[in-house]
Amino acid sequence: MNATVQVTRNHWWVFLVRGILAILFGIIALAAPGIALLAFIYVFAAYAILDGITAIIVSFRERSFLRTWWVLLLEGIAGIIFGILAFAWPGETALVLLYLVAIWALVTGIMEIISAFVGPGSAGLRWGLGLAGLLSIIFGIILIVFPGAGLLAILWLVGIYAIVFGIALIIYAFQIRSRPSTL
Repeated sequence: MNATVQVTRNHWWVFLVRGILAILFGIIALAAPGIALLAFIYVFAAYAILDGITAIIVSFRERSFLRTWWVLLLEGIAGIIFGILAFAWPGETALVLLYLVAIWALVTGIMEIISAFVGPGSAGLRWGLGLAGLLSIIFGIILIVFPGAGLLAILWLVGIYAIVFGIALIIYAFQIRSRPSTL
């Protein structure tokens, strides 16, 4: 088996954890839409930072085997930066949060599409990652084009996006895990 494919297969659970975190974040956003904007900002910031840390850890663990380790590293750095910015500006308007989420979604989407096209494995294995990237880009564009949406609508969009993104990552994780060990 290709060493890169084996390393990615050995760390399938990281994509599973990222997907579960995204789904939990989405459920919180949908179940408690009346929470204060400050609480929502902190939830988003914590999620972005945790997702970024996870991506950076995987990028360093797999950099000697994975050609696209640097894409995952950049995605992780971007997530941490956007999370820190959200923590630093908790009192700013929903519009600032909207643009932070939009830019973060665009950057994440671009990095995941790059990984899907140049990553290891067959196209059948990478479609989940490509789908997650495409959904991220579409979500970011919608937020930029319609900035006047109400906070409740933004919370619902973020919640739905996070759940769909999480499901796509979980599908990708199980595709990696179920890949035959001999190729």
